[in-house]
Amino acid sequence: MTGALPAAVLWDMDGTLVDTEPYWIAQERALVEEHGGVWTDEHAHQLVGNDLLVSAEYILAHSPIELTPVEIVHELLAGVVASVAEHVPWRPGARELLASLVDHAVPCALVTMSWESLAMAVVSNLPKGSFAAVVTGDVVQHGKPHPEPYLAAARLLGVDLGACIAIEDSPPGVASAVAAGIPTIAVPSHVEIPQTVGAVQISTLAGLTPQDLLRLFA
Repeated sequence: MTGALPAAVLWDMDGTLVDTEPYWIAQERALVEEHGGVWTDEHAHQLVGNDLLVSAEYILAHSPIELTPVEIVHELLAGVVASVAEHVPWRPGARELLASLVDHAVPCALVTMSWESLAMAVVSNLPKGSFAAVVTGDVVQHGKPHPEPYLAAARLLGVDLGACIAIEDSPPGVASAVAAGIPTIAVPSHVEIPQTVGAVQISTLAGLTPQDLLRLFA
């Protein structure tokens, strides 16, 4: 990669752009307990970054719920969307970095395993044009950690994978971006991320500028 700025930045959403993981955990717990089960933080942390239908299958395997996976996803999504409508919990530095990238004409894509309803609830709280492309979990055949979501986003932007930067907060997300061949910045939030070839770890996006991104891989 050459030049001071990446060709594009591909953003994860839950846990990276917005700290919605507590919303997800609260909805998971409420749903499982409503059906007579017990939901622990250990269970919840197994789901961070997953394809939502994979998470739904995990919930089915660890609770007495008798809904279908799609029904579980819709139940969870409705609750999280309602919470986001009340308050958008931006991650430190994320909105500022995104705005600065837009100011520098660096195209950004949102690459999330959340479905369109939640992605749009978040994006609607950002200036128009913040994201040039949005890839959600309900439009890909294979979710993270498969590389398909990131490959789809780069294709929509028309950019070279190796010239982009991905920003992630979960092991499945980092694995997805790295498998797609995208240099990845891992910003752990609710779960630890193993050291991964092709990814660098930082503690926060706060204070980070567009010019800093490529320097992290120097």
